[in-house]
Amino acid sequence: MDFSLPLDIRTLQKLLPHRYPFLLIDRVLDFEISKSLTAIKNVTVNEPFFQGHFPDFPVMPGVLIIEAMAQAAGTLAIVSHGGRQDDEIYFFVGIDKARFKRQVVPGDQLTFEIELMTQKRDIGKFKAVAKVDGQVAAEAEIMCARRKVDM
Repeated sequence: MDFSLPLDIRTLQKLLPHRYPFLLIDRVLDFEISKSLTAIKNVTVNEPFFQGHFPDFPVMPGVLIIEAMAQAAGTLAIVSHGGRQDDEIYFFVGIDKARFKRQVVPGDQLTFEIELMTQKRDIGKFKAVAKVDGQVAAEAEIMCARRKVDM
């Protein structure tokens, strides 16, 4: 599969099995196979989670920031393997050293910086950082595993 930059939402929908409201990255700005990837998510007040988290002070849930980082890490793994087969899914299988440094609110643009730390068989470990305006909002080490599934 040809991966021309930037990877837009239609390309991401071909690579990732996630769909609204759970597809949490909007675009991949840059990547280097088996090394790094930069992606973005535009955070808007129309996100469904803001109805309950919190109606009077909307803050993006930390678990969704982590999930978005995992989706970006999975995207790096997928493009590094030349694409994803129909019977494959890249699962989020581990997280270490997760830290939250800044609240993410409507109007923010999250930038995800992903670096491959190690790759053993079908499991990759990634350093993931989410930033808003150059400030770290969250960071973690994330593991993704490629698995065959019955479709």
